[in-house]
Amino acid sequence: MAAASTRVATGPPIRAREAMLSALTIPAPEPESDGTLEWRATSVVVLELAAGGAHGLGHGWAPPAAARVVHDVLLGVVDGRDAFDVTGAWDAMARAVRNAGRPGIASMAIAVVDAALWDLKARLIGLPLAGLLGQARESVPAYGSGGFTSLSIDGLERQLGDWAASGLSMVKMKVGRDAAADPGRVAAARRAIGDEVALFVDANGGYTRKVALAQAEAFAGEDVTWFEEPVSSDDLEGLRLLRDRGPGGMAIAAGEYGFDLYDFRRMLDAGAVDVLQADATRCGGPTGFLRVAALCRAWGLPLSAHTAPSLHAPLGCAEPVVAHVEYFADHARIEPQIFDGALRPVRGRLRPDPARPGFGLTFKRVDAARFAA
Repeated sequence: MAAASTRVATGPPIRAREAMLSALTIPAPEPESDGTLEWRATSVVVLELAAGGAHGLGHGWAPPAAARVVHDVLLGVVDGRDAFDVTGAWDAMARAVRNAGRPGIASMAIAVVDAALWDLKARLIGLPLAGLLGQARESVPAYGSGGFTSLSIDGLERQLGDWAASGLSMVKMKVGRDAAADPGRVAAARRAIGDEVALFVDANGGYTRKVALAQAEAFAGEDVTWFEEPVSSDDLEGLRLLRDRGPGGMAIAAGEYGFDLYDFRRMLDAGAVDVLQADATRCGGPTGFLRVAALCRAWGLPLSAHTAPSLHAPLGCAEPVVAHVEYFADHARIEPQIFDGALRPVRGRLRPDPARPGFGLTFKRVDAARFAA
């Protein structure tokens, strides 16, 4: 008897020549800062890819330079490829940026295209992205994130207090710019949110090791349970020192600046964190993020999604290792301005709409035009 033939299902070819690419810069309502950086605007790159009569929408919180890499390098790589072969396209893009340097802008450019490819595949099949990936839960916990060092005490209390009142059970504030003032700011935040809401702090690498240890002890008095980047993420020994010698019950977190799997592997090998962070808009899109999640499963550590709430929520619903998604103030403010379908927390959780395919977003091209970079 002749063996039955096996046919591999294929998707339509990607028509990258019909792609629509936008680079936007959205001003902040006032200057903002954290422990080591100041900014007056936030940039996002948006891409729509066509195949089989459908359009996939991807975006990444990246400088406009990432759009140049998308246009000049990556669209030519994915043009004509099978729209269902997202992994193959990702590998081809990673090879194509070898001489430009895989980390940094190139990785953020790959992230934009990869998000569009996943959205396109899901729309062609007619599924929400979480369903396509294998949905493990209907929603994922979110935490409010802001509390910029540029805020007054009144502004800090108002922002964090409003999040707590809205039902978020976790909030995060920035520290690291003024070590002497930070304990007082943390105490004000605790008063504003009450005793039942978890309080996180993020120094963005603004402290030295000894100062970070002292601050950890001070913050523990206000029941701070999360200390993000107490020292630079490049200082793996310093992170391990904080993890070993910091107060019990205070998790050390870092990883938002990881661009490839080697960045995350080094952090895990060093035992540098209690919770690993990853940002799909930096680490190569959903494909890169899911690979980091696999590392976390192997190491038995939780993963926290950094910013980009509408992008990360479906990934968190498909990956139980994701402890929560950061509902970052700037992105939470901007997403509804440029996307229809942007997610907002309900009772402290982000829940993708099961009736909307892909990421569930539609680009408000006319509304966004005024932000063109």
